Amino acid sequence: MLRSKSPDLVRQEIWGHLCCHYAIRSLMAEAARHAGHDPDRVSFVAALRITRQTLAHPGDFPP
Repeated sequence: MLRSKSPDLVRQEIWGHLCCHYAIRSLMAEAARHAGHDPDRVSFVAALRITRQTLAHPGDFPP
């Protein structure tokens, strides 16, 4: 569900979601390539959970 109320803010929110999706998919592809796995076999849901856990503890990694 989108939180934005105006058309401009809806576009901005959708763009933000797309950018996050692209960033996670890029990290998944890089990690799969590094591990020698097929990128199509990596779970997006698992990567999303890992990302959320990492962001929940922002002091655990440098900016």
